Amino acid sequence: MNESNARPRQLRFSVFEVDLRTGELRKQGLKVKLHGQPFQILAMLLERPGELVTREEIREKLWPGDTFIDFEHSVNSSIKRLREALGDDPAAPRFIETLPRHGYRFIAPVEPHHPLTPSSERRGANADSPPASGGGQGVVAVGAIHESPLRRHWVAAVAGGFVAAVVAVLLALNAAGLGDRLLTALGARRAVPAPRIESIAVLPLENLSRDPEQEYFADGMTEELITNLGKISALRVISRTSVMQYKGTKKPLPQIARELNVDAVVEGTVQRSGDRVRITANLLHASTDRHLWAETYERDLRDVLTLQSEVARAIADEIKARVQPQEQARLATARPVNPEAHRLYLLGRFYWNKRTEEGLKNALDHFQRAVETDPTYAPAYAGLADSYLQLANSGFRPPNEFMPRAKAVAQKALDIDESLGEAHTTLAEAHKDYDWDWPACEKEFKRAIELNPNYATAHMWYAEYLSLTRRHAEAIAEAQRAQQLDPLSPVIRVVLAIYGGYFYARQYDEAIRTLRDAVSLFPEYPQPYWCLVAVYEAKGMYQEAIAAYQKAESLSGASPAEVAALGQAYAKGGMRGYYLWKIEKLREKSKHDYVRPVDLAYLYAGLGEKDQAFSYLENAYQDRDWMLNLLQIEPAFDPLRSDSRFQDLLRRMNFPR
Repeated sequence: MNESNARPRQLRFSVFEVDLRTGELRKQGLKVKLHGQPFQILAMLLERPGELVTREEIREKLWPGDTFIDFEHSVNSSIKRLREALGDDPAAPRFIETLPRHGYRFIAPVEPHHPLTPSSERRGANADSPPASGGGQGVVAVGAIHESPLRRHWVAAVAGGFVAAVVAVLLALNAAGLGDRLLTALGARRAVPAPRIESIAVLPLENLSRDPEQEYFADGMTEELITNLGKISALRVISRTSVMQYKGTKKPLPQIARELNVDAVVEGTVQRSGDRVRITANLLHASTDRHLWAETYERDLRDVLTLQSEVARAIADEIKARVQPQEQARLATARPVNPEAHRLYLLGRFYWNKRTEEGLKNALDHFQRAVETDPTYAPAYAGLADSYLQLANSGFRPPNEFMPRAKAVAQKALDIDESLGEAHTTLAEAHKDYDWDWPACEKEFKRAIELNPNYATAHMWYAEYLSLTRRHAEAIAEAQRAQQLDPLSPVIRVVLAIYGGYFYARQYDEAIRTLRDAVSLFPEYPQPYWCLVAVYEAKGMYQEAIAAYQKAESLSGASPAEVAALGQAYAKGGMRGYYLWKIEKLREKSKHDYVRPVDLAYLYAGLGEKDQAFSYLENAYQDRDWMLNLLQIEPAFDPLRSDSRFQDLLRRMNFPR
């Protein structure tokens, strides 16, 4: 086609300019991030304004012969992102009209765009051209005007002074961004400054397979991307627990960002087909819902870990995150993985995250099969360690049945891959809860946080360690950091209030405030009520303690009769009646389930029966019950502290002095 008859490659509509050659979209001179398929669809529409562009044409243009992709979803997603970039409303469109079941039509006027060029270029191009005519409506060729040097200098000085004055006024006022836009038009600003991004949330990747059985794979890929980004210390990356609460949500992204307190959000899709996996990731500036970057990655399943690292590095590059050399190295060390071992590992994590006894047993089974499939796959050993640790600390069985196994497989994971922050965290917990090796515990926690500074669980458990060793100010700071990383985690709020925070620092009012916040956010979660019982007791607020206990029992599934029986016991015998009632209940439970000896020791201490209390504390020592760690900070044990038996226990547990 003759170039003179070709459609202009620079176009304008409304306040937008598009350069089809460079793939740039600008709004009032400011660059708008729009890449990939959304921009390609915009180009197709602009090349045929007012005409129907069918969905089939879009498919043939953008995905010719690709049977892997979910075409319907991809087109819908691209059109949505395009409309967001243009600020277009599908219900009342100004630019893109949807013709249901057919396609799309661009309905705004489109005209050629001829951007201004520097005067020297115009002078050279138009030196032999006559001045424009038509009452001054045309552009006058600068090279055709003959004027004296003195006049040129005077005009330049006046024009320069005027522009400088305008620029100064706009810089001073810059109301509603007007200055920014006019400065760009005047040539004083060439590009939109990149938004400052220091915090990010990866929303649950959408499962494009449409197979519910593949949900575990999408969730697992989300978690692995979070883990990879979490290795970058310059970023605050929101943890899995919080982001998974937005799975399937229809909330606007700016609202999600406000709730999570982040600067940017990553959303995307994942699809597994045969031995291939494809991830599409979009990066959006949170407060403006502005697209910053989008890319699609496809790899063989053996290279899925490399794929995850590539996505994380691309996001870090886009937001200009300061990635330390050692972090860059860790992101670049992904190795091929046995696809079946990886599948079993992701299933194990899926069950592990349920945190139920049945879920933990299913997790153990899948992690064990993963290491049998690939004995060199370190994350599967880390998963085994996490499962044994949770079983040891959950109260389902005596801790000494599972904690040695947790420690052994965590060490095995680190023997294979020393850079696994999760395995260092589990090993630290084993040193704390089972070995009572406090220096080794702190060393492992510090290494875990160095490797993955955004691992909320490491910060949470390290806060508990600091609290147990009576470094309360440090503990509270660490628990607050965990909450920043996982703001929607009820467990972390409990830790901040109790185990690694205010309660054991004897800041009871702060503990109550934090627990009440947890109750308002998670009204169906019983743990904050259980913890309120302890705080109210420590403050002597016994009626409030009983009411909190009854609420916790009710939320935990107790019958109305059981809840009423508790109230009756307190009404008849006060706190002594309550303690006796609870002891009887625990003894009944011990006939068919494991009961922590520390729970009974606490009740007997409240009754003033020291011998019984020390008998159960000794049982807890033999079982290596992690709750015995609370010995030197738990207010309920204050009546026992002067006893020589108490001091002997502290000595045997190697508490730092």
